[in-house]
Amino acid sequence: MDRRDFLKSALLSGGALLLSDWKEAFARGTQDPRAGKVWQGWKEGEFQIHFIYTGVGESMFLIFPDGTTMLLDCGDFDAAARGEKAVPILPNSDRHAGEWIARYVTRVNPAITDVDYMMLTHYHNDHAGSDQFYAEKIIRDGEEYALSGFSQTAETLHFKRAIDRIYPEKDDTLAWADKDTVEHMRRFYRHMEKHRGLAIEKFRLGATDQIVLLKNPGKYPDFSVRNICGNGCIIDGSGRTIDLYAARHAVGKPVKNENAMSLGQVFTYGDFRFYTAGDFSHRFKDPDGTPRFIEDDLAEVCGSAHVAKLNHHGHHSMSKKLVSALRSQVYVSCVWDQLHNLPDTMEILADRSLYPGERIICPTIMPAKRRAKDGDADWMKDVAKDSYEGGHVVINVEKGGKKYSVSYLTAEDESMTVKIVLHFDCKKL
Repeated sequence: MDRRDFLKSALLSGGALLLSDWKEAFARGTQDPRAGKVWQGWKEGEFQIHFIYTGVGESMFLIFPDGTTMLLDCGDFDAAARGEKAVPILPNSDRHAGEWIARYVTRVNPAITDVDYMMLTHYHNDHAGSDQFYAEKIIRDGEEYALSGFSQTAETLHFKRAIDRIYPEKDDTLAWADKDTVEHMRRFYRHMEKHRGLAIEKFRLGATDQIVLLKNPGKYPDFSVRNICGNGCIIDGSGRTIDLYAARHAVGKPVKNENAMSLGQVFTYGDFRFYTAGDFSHRFKDPDGTPRFIEDDLAEVCGSAHVAKLNHHGHHSMSKKLVSALRSQVYVSCVWDQLHNLPDTMEILADRSLYPGERIICPTIMPAKRRAKDGDADWMKDVAKDSYEGGHVVINVEKGGKKYSVSYLTAEDESMTVKIVLHFDCKKL
């Protein structure tokens, strides 16, 4: 059997894509029996990660093997005001992102409107919403209340527990980058605590018992979530907390970078591992002049991951050291701007000298302007073609965590039509 016959056999049998001819792999992926049909949803024992495309901000919906659910970030802002830098808003701009996200969640959520966890990685409007761009402003508890991002989804969804990087503490050593989003989320949290029974707790660095299976915890002992970074700190395998800004704090210098406060986790299910850390990135100099790139520090503690979400949407992020540590087969990015998945980042992801083996880059969109500009770049061969017009990216880890697939779903409407399915083995990284 030659290489082409082997690849065809592997794809048609649901096997792994471990060969180098991605052009052939993409073509065969469209022949998967599920392609062209409506998304079939979640089955018990599967771990799903839905990267929801709106063209406006970042949002992920996760379904754990026992049906426990989590909405991770939910952004809304005036993306159209970016002008030529904007990407298509899908399905359209008739609704704000929070409503589109809520509608998506109800279509895939086994509990329909009940969501066990919500978590905001950091206080930026493209991850949370704000009082500056909203679907509607109303009065609640005697103060203005904006329906934007999380607060808009909560008009449809019922969140049970929230995890936040700082709330309910009132003070933060960070010089806030987005005060409007801070106040917006505080109003939302106060209302949800008082009227909706939302339990809110502060993110605990290093914890493996904060985000857990809630429906049937004993049935899937090989599923876990570990908090690896937050509030400018990381934690190593021995449990030692490392403050990345300790030298600056010692001389009274503020951080001035909200992205660096992003919360990050590693999700493990059987052999499968998934890495995500919001917009975690920052380059700066310590007071003694030593350059520091905090993604290099995170590389020391994150370990490998079969699937990794790009830090900061692929905007001057993902250091060589971090990519070398992750060794991922699949990279996914949540895109809302032409300045995402920039060439310097993409070149690092595609660099085979950092680690051997094939990898696929799956942005939620690779817009026409970027393709016209970067279409001849060598790294473009690793970009999923079904990203070109935009789509929801779904990672589905099969029961037991030995195999997983990557699917693109159309975002142009709410039909949930599958465009392509690619299959992978959870090989040792």
